[in-house]
Amino acid sequence: MAEKETTTDQQFEQVMQECRTLFEKKLHDYKASWRILRPSSLTDQLFIKAKRIRSLEIKKQSLVGEGIRPEFIALINYGIIGLIQLEKGFADTVDMDNDEALARYDHYAKESLELMKRKNHDYNEAWRDMRVSSYTDFILTKIERVKEIENLGGNTLVSEGIGSNYMDIINYAVFGVIKLSER
Repeated sequence: MAEKETTTDQQFEQVMQECRTLFEKKLHDYKASWRILRPSSLTDQLFIKAKRIRSLEIKKQSLVGEGIRPEFIALINYGIIGLIQLEKGFADTVDMDNDEALARYDHYAKESLELMKRKNHDYNEAWRDMRVSSYTDFILTKIERVKEIENLGGNTLVSEGIGSNYMDIINYAVFGVIKLSER
């Protein structure tokens, strides 16, 4: 059993490194322009990425030439941006340099990895037997939950909160990338 857990950890870290590389390149091109995103706009960005994945899964054809995998990667990066925005709040201008943005990215990528390790231990690698389309549906469900929490102004009774939902979105998206890479 330990061999499979190591494999999952390594695969997770490889996907996160790929995502970080893209994030870093986009920081070079755009700086931390995402700092101006209010929570609801960030949630809508996650929503359109997840809806596109679902649409591609159903239609089995992309007219713009980009597939499902890049959208899962976008969900991972926007999920981490969401965690940063929860921590820092949104800004009216780009108020974060690239070094700080990468440091915050690394912090939340590590937190996501640690959460995955704990859950993967308890669920015993169940994600490996799931369909990629289920990850998509679970991500869409998490986004709907975030919308509801935002609509309630954060005044929930039993919710784990927006941050927990972002972490779950990140982890399901990583599993999606891994499964698509194994095909």
